Amino acid sequence: MRKAKIKRIERIEHYLVRIIQQPGADQGHPWAVRMLLSLLKGISQVFKGVVLARLFLYNAGIFRRYPLGCQVISVGNITAGGTGKTPVVEIFARELQKSGRKVAILSRGYRKKELPWYQRLFSETIEPPRVVSDGKRLLLDSEMGGDEPYMLASNLPGVVVLVDKNRVKSGRYAVKRFGCDTLILDDGFQYQKLRHRLEIVLVDKTNPFGNTHLLPRGVLREPIRNLKRADFIFITKSDGHSEALRQQIRALNGRAEMIECCHQPRFLQNVYTAERVPLEWLKGRTVTSLSGIAVPQSFENSLRLMGARVIHCERYADHHRYHAQEIIDAVNRAADLHADALLTTEKDAVRFPRLETTPVPVYYVRVDIELLSGSENFHEAVEHICFRKNSQGRTASAGRTAARATASSEEKRS
Repeated sequence: MRKAKIKRIERIEHYLVRIIQQPGADQGHPWAVRMLLSLLKGISQVFKGVVLARLFLYNAGIFRRYPLGCQVISVGNITAGGTGKTPVVEIFARELQKSGRKVAILSRGYRKKELPWYQRLFSETIEPPRVVSDGKRLLLDSEMGGDEPYMLASNLPGVVVLVDKNRVKSGRYAVKRFGCDTLILDDGFQYQKLRHRLEIVLVDKTNPFGNTHLLPRGVLREPIRNLKRADFIFITKSDGHSEALRQQIRALNGRAEMIECCHQPRFLQNVYTAERVPLEWLKGRTVTSLSGIAVPQSFENSLRLMGARVIHCERYADHHRYHAQEIIDAVNRAADLHADALLTTEKDAVRFPRLETTPVPVYYVRVDIELLSGSENFHEAVEHICFRKNSQGRTASAGRTAARATASSEEKRS
């Protein structure tokens, strides 16, 4: 009964996402849908007012931004979901770690499992941030830590990954408990409470700003003109020919540097055995797909571009929490259709329950970011972005000491 209810909710969510992303006027829909879209447009105007008022209060100093005395790099979006942020965060963390930094990733942990409301309401102690990884070992699964934090922690040994809605608190914890001197704020463009040193914003070339409406009528989290806050802009999912988009962004922000990149599949990995298979294996193969991500069409089209014949696509809502029976049904359907494999995304794979055996192999596609323009390689890009103002800075050791001292004094004041 509960599963059927979740299915109905997700079907409604899929339908709403599809209609709010349509460009142009609201004509051509049934009157009930037009009324709904008009209502959503009105709510968008209210949301816009709240967003702008909040930014004004922070900029005026009425709401306080907390510095932590260390480098804070925000990687975020101006739209909701689907820009390919997680691989960019992963590469930044890896390159910063190679440069000798003690890195922590601070995440909100979207759709992580929460404690029951009554436990949170009557708890007398302040709950510390959830530690997905302490840099040495994984401590939480994707259900308790969230999909992206768990995926980042799995791929980044040596990097601390913390989850908490209050990222000032988790930042202090990273500095004091783990001695971190560099914090990467995952999905941080709208998080104003923690002072950022660098604002990196991702813009998806395939759908840069949706239909230009704010949530919930569109996908914008804030007005497009707020791109002016960005220090660096990554144009993701690019084909290398983005001059029109570059000009549009340049009119909004004349100072930010732009880097174009694409998501490049690297290999297939078996979800249950960790066996790796080269991408060439897909050519001419018959496969089915399963995904619960913001833009499933992008994933499905990438399989076709790699030469696979996709005969069935199963889609769930973004961040869907899979049950064992759903995966069993998916692999059995693939077997019934005589498919060679069931394909999914890495983000989905971390939410799959364990199965002992499957009638067909289940692979996820490992994807990395590849730079197309704006820098020779990611090491050069990270060095330029993160250390361009630090040539006269202190050593990493002195930076960590100052960070801990500042975090301690900030905690006492607040």
